[in-house]
Amino acid sequence: MVTTLPRHSITETPDIAQAIDLAAATWPERRDNRAELARRLILIGADSVGRSEPGRAALVEQWGGFLAGVYPTDAEQALKDDWPQ
Repeated sequence: MVTTLPRHSITETPDIAQAIDLAAATWPERRDNRAELARRLILIGADSVGRSEPGRAALVEQWGGFLAGVYPTDAEQALKDDWPQ
C-alpha cells in the first residue's frame, strides 16, 4: 500500500508471536491479519502506558494525603476488633 507515513518492521520473535496469537484469540475475526493484530496490540499498549506511571504518579502527588486526619490513627485496628472471629 502506498503511503507517505513512516513504516516500521517488527520481527515475529517467539514473545511477539505469542502476543499476536493471544490477540487472534481475542479478535478471531482478524486472526488472518497478523499485522492488524499487532497494530491493535500497539494501540492498546500505548493506551495502557498513557494511563499508567506518569499519570498515576501525578494523581498520587495531587491527591496523596487528601484524607489525612479524617480517620483516627487506630481506625484500622478498631475495625479488625469489631469483625467477628
